[in-house]
Amino acid sequence: MLMMTLLIVTALAEATDGQETPAPARWDMDRLMQPPATYPAGELVDQWLESHPRHGNPELCVTGEDVQALFYEGLPWKGKPTRVFAWWGIPKTEGNEKVPGIVLAHGGGGTAFDEWVRLWNRRGYAAIAMDLTGTRPGGEPGNRPRHEWGGPPHAGMQGVDAPVQEQWVYHAVADIVLAHSLLRSFPEVDAGCIGLTGISWGGFLTCITAAVDSRFRFAVPVYGCGYLTQSPAWQAVWKDLGEARTKRWFDLWDPANYVGNIAMPTLWVNGSNDRHFPLSIHGKSYERCGGQRTLCVQVGMLHSHVHGWAPEEIYAFADGLAKAGPGLVRITGQGRAGREPWVTYAGSPALDSAELVYASDASDWVECEWHTLPAQVDVANKRVRAALPGDAQVYFFNLVDDRGLIVSTKNVRVTAGEAQSPAP
Repeated sequence: MLMMTLLIVTALAEATDGQETPAPARWDMDRLMQPPATYPAGELVDQWLESHPRHGNPELCVTGEDVQALFYEGLPWKGKPTRVFAWWGIPKTEGNEKVPGIVLAHGGGGTAFDEWVRLWNRRGYAAIAMDLTGTRPGGEPGNRPRHEWGGPPHAGMQGVDAPVQEQWVYHAVADIVLAHSLLRSFPEVDAGCIGLTGISWGGFLTCITAAVDSRFRFAVPVYGCGYLTQSPAWQAVWKDLGEARTKRWFDLWDPANYVGNIAMPTLWVNGSNDRHFPLSIHGKSYERCGGQRTLCVQVGMLHSHVHGWAPEEIYAFADGLAKAGPGLVRITGQGRAGREPWVTYAGSPALDSAELVYASDASDWVECEWHTLPAQVDVANKRVRAALPGDAQVYFFNLVDDRGLIVSTKNVRVTAGEAQSPAP
């Protein structure tokens, strides 16, 4: 049974490798692009804060300092109205100044994080972070208390038998679009300059939402990606679902069916050995994505909300699009001449160094050991080269600018008889 399931899910994934597959789920975007009704949340938040721990882990700690709380109207679920809890904040402005904005989508076990909003406020962005599982801040990760107006909980893939408009992914994407519409309605916010970022499952949702809501200026999925049916980490899930239900979930929700329709600039951030979204499927999702795309793979990056919002590359990328900042280095080409891989780059940040990152055994993308070697940087011609070790099975380059910010090339498998690109 497991072998049959593997064959089927591989066939499903391969079906998306050709022409673009139209996104199968449909949202009423005319409705979602209208600012939702809002409701006060202050009294409830005061009650939550009385009993909520205030220690230093942002995954657990809620203070409510310098941000505001509200509920906004979500889509009906099982015939009943829903409300979405959110924290939001706007940096101080002068006169009629408008600021850029960001919508923040949490991952599994998460909620609306007030600290995440403050991080972006301190950098000059209006921000909104909403809870996407019908819960509110409090409790422990994965065991958050629900509120009386909550929509569908996150049940993994197990809710796939429900009608499409009752499923978690459908509501979560709608909640993100509604948060975007709400943020755009604030007079202090530049409505044409709002980005989206999400972590883990929030990154998964970012891949879908960026494809259906073209109003975003940019999108940054962290960890999350598509082609989940090809990941060894998820095989037990597909076996449990069975063939027909796996196909239904894949056809409806796998981001591989959506990312080709993304037109805005994207930054894809991941760790080299991420257990939930390994580079094998992350790289395929990045390559399939439409629009201008940038990749940042950090060796040894851990998987959590706090680690997911920490990379400075995210903020530099946003500034480059929303604030006319220098942005990040841009990869313009890569190839290999014999045993010498190369990459060319462009952009205003000065390149400080580069390294070749390679693995001698890529049979397990989660457990494989990555090695790094210094690469040669030709600053005048904006080229990078390195000598590929004889035992390398897969490699990529990390280019590091003078701020210490990383931009990566896609990973390349070394195979016998592979067509090679001549050095530029």
